[in-house]
Amino acid sequence: MSGHSKWSTIKRKKGAIDAKRGQIFTRLIKEITVAARAGGGDPEGNPRLRTAVAAAKTENMPKDNIARAIKKGTGEIAGEIYDEIMYEGYGPGGVAVLVECMTDNRNRTVADVRHFFAKSNGNLGESGCVSWMFEKKGLILVDKKITNEEKLMDMALEAGADDVVEEETEFQVHTSPEEFENVRAALEAGGLTFVDASVSMIPKTTVQVTDEKIAKSLVKLMENLEDHEDVQNIFSNFDIDDSLMEQLS
Repeated sequence: MSGHSKWSTIKRKKGAIDAKRGQIFTRLIKEITVAARAGGGDPEGNPRLRTAVAAAKTENMPKDNIARAIKKGTGEIAGEIYDEIMYEGYGPGGVAVLVECMTDNRNRTVADVRHFFAKSNGNLGESGCVSWMFEKKGLILVDKKITNEEKLMDMALEAGADDVVEEETEFQVHTSPEEFENVRAALEAGGLTFVDASVSMIPKTTVQVTDEKIAKSLVKLMENLEDHEDVQNIFSNFDIDDSLMEQLS
């Protein structure tokens, strides 16, 4: 399985998503606020905000929460000011890790992220040390149970997608960042629902992790980062075999 979706799959199998819905709402509210601050409060004229609102609706976030987050971003009501920061480093086994954060306290966030890396025998690096290993792309995950590859391929490519890749339990629809919203909207209009849909950092190559001790440390690093209130997204280029993941679980 390719690197980006590996961590998403692990989280779903461990039940982490359902258990932390409040944390998901917090991240979505931050994204909506920052998107509205950067590009205005009208989703029709702000693609980033439109995507964030769509993600919030997928998670059944109440409309009032969404509206309040937008107003915080546009300054209509008081709210925190978040800085967007991407931290880069190497996890156990030399895998590349990108940590996307939104924070109102840079010093606190970098200290915590550095601590998590060090605790897992990794190290936080300088800006640019691993980002060159990734490409920014739109990624839409569709459960294989709800469609077939031929139908999805036709719909996705006609809407402007770059490729459709088959994985074990889902299809990955890859798009350019610019075409992501068009493709997402077209697939949704075609009656499809998504496991996940976002603009992500996709690894150009992956690192196979076969050592159980390293895999355990790597998953712990990802979990610690995932639990931090300032972390929005984590991207990595690791690949852990499913049989090894079963042992760790």
